Amino acid sequence: MHNPTSPSFSILRIVCHTVGHKYVKTRKITNHIHEYKCKNCGREVTENPAGKIELLTHKVKEVNNNVAAYFEKRSRRLTV
Repeated sequence: MHNPTSPSFSILRIVCHTVGHKYVKTRKITNHIHEYKCKNCGREVTENPAGKIELLTHKVKEVNNNVAAYFEKRSRRLTV
């Protein structure tokens, strides 16, 4: 049974589950890949290369960090 006083319980999580999340862009990885965070419940998601939204796990966050570093390095090289 779920304990309503536990930190994972939140009325806003229930609202997000029924109505939908209110995502705010938190980070730009490339021109077409971004990371988002829900204003209400704090859920973090990202866009995959196909353009679909997926949950931001530790592994995906590492991949995004590497892609962002490569994209920034390549952008600097092309502008110089």
